Amino acid sequence: MTHTLTADSIQLEFGLRPILSDIYIQCRTGRITGLLGRNGQGKTCLMRAIYGDLACSSRSVRFDDTAVLQPYTRPDLVRYLPQFNFIPGSLTLKRVFNDFNLELRELGDIFPEFRPSCASRIRDLSGGERRLINIYVITRSPSQFVLLDEPFSHLSPLQIEKVKALLTVERQNKGILITDHLYQDILEISDKLYMLLDGRTQLAKGTEDLESSGYLPRR
Repeated sequence: MTHTLTADSIQLEFGLRPILSDIYIQCRTGRITGLLGRNGQGKTCLMRAIYGDLACSSRSVRFDDTAVLQPYTRPDLVRYLPQFNFIPGSLTLKRVFNDFNLELRELGDIFPEFRPSCASRIRDLSGGERRLINIYVITRSPSQFVLLDEPFSHLSPLQIEKVKALLTVERQNKGILITDHLYQDILEISDKLYMLLDGRTQLAKGTEDLESSGYLPRR
């Protein structure tokens, strides 16, 4: 069964400065939806507005046409990966995976470097390894949708490729909305792409639309 996440009528201002004003975005399970835009355009604000933990003057977020006022209280519907690592450094890998009802053994199948680390604490991992754990538990947790904000930051090229492979497999189980400044990686894995420009979203079909919007320089 296909599920949909639809967000529109989102209005957000910081003081007198409008941030989001004309938003429409729809994600479906079984697909990766990319979101691109220059720095300062409000991509993180849009993610948080959809998640529901950022106060907006207006917002409509619907799951299968049913409005949900506080999506962040419904992890069965949506989970959110922020730009920062949210897992406390004092926790062990085993504890984290128990809390998310995930099998630690399966992590080692994708990322073999973690196989001997089940007793390690998060703070003892490298920056890239910590980011991988944050990405993994959000992406693999049972939920209809996941929102991923800059997941590729602090990862090596090899780690990025492994995360992209993970997302490509995991989209069979959920819908994924992802934004990152590494646009080539977003283009490679996305089934659908939105641009955020001047507080408005628009569908983009490829690099030509990214160039015409000013996100990429014209060739």
